[in-house]
Amino acid sequence: MKISIIGAGNVGALSAMRLAEIGFDNITLIDIAKGIAYGKAMDIEDTQALLKMNYHLRGSEDINQIRDSDIILITAGFARKPGMTREELLAKNAQILKGISAEIKKLSSEAIIVVVTNPLDLMTYFVLKSTGFATQRVIGMGISLDAARFANLISKELNIPVNDIEPYVIGSHGEGMLPLARLTKIKGVELEEFMDDKKIESLIRKTINRGAEIVAALGSTSAYFAPSAAAANLVKAIAKDEKRVIGVCAYLSGEYGLKDICIGVPCRIGRNGIEKIIELELNTQEKESLQKSAQSVSQNIKLLKSLF
Repeated sequence: MKISIIGAGNVGALSAMRLAEIGFDNITLIDIAKGIAYGKAMDIEDTQALLKMNYHLRGSEDINQIRDSDIILITAGFARKPGMTREELLAKNAQILKGISAEIKKLSSEAIIVVVTNPLDLMTYFVLKSTGFATQRVIGMGISLDAARFANLISKELNIPVNDIEPYVIGSHGEGMLPLARLTKIKGVELEEFMDDKKIESLIRKTINRGAEIVAALGSTSAYFAPSAAAANLVKAIAKDEKRVIGVCAYLSGEYGLKDICIGVPCRIGRNGIEKIIELELNTQEKESLQKSAQSVSQNIKLLKSLF
């Protein structure tokens, strides 16, 4: 199983480290910045004796090293700066991913692609259309990170273990996300049994603003510890054929009443990528909120199509 990561910044390098520590032993880290991927790969490899593990991790600026990859994780692109929306990243990162998509199509035409680059829903759509790959083989990481943030905030509020929480988030990765309090459960019990509507709404707002809050606090970069964990978790589910339901950015062709869009929904993930899109039973308000989230993505897709 060959896993390649394009982009050796904070998210890419940490994803490589996490995958190595999970047990994957054939990882390639690529970055156009001279020496960055090579240096970080060496540094990660030096942990083997300390962790009592064996793995092979190569780093290079040569994109040809992704040849015959089984899974390719794309983290390359500009990070969001304080005050910058994900949509403002659109043109810059689309140009970067256009070249990457062409190389993937040429060198690893059978790979499954996991996109982490922001604005995530739009970049997932862009990579899908640029490569021409089957829809189940291009996946955006997105809302699994948002769900993890929602669970963390619930855990902190109620002072309960985060593993007891089953969070649900759908919609676009960003300000248009939709944390589903009605479907979120704690040990099988609905969240509404633990707190009132006012507190739930407060946690939803905090979840939606969590990424921007982290960016504002860090100042010169965006989040990378949790995004890399979410990315590694998704790659593992694919590589190990876990058949696990994870919230991801997927291409919809009628599901949830949406067409020709990539947006966050729960999917069963396995060796073939997205093996089934799970359609939740949404109420009227939730359906309207999802439609609103999708409209924002669709408007930007119109701008994106000029860049194909």
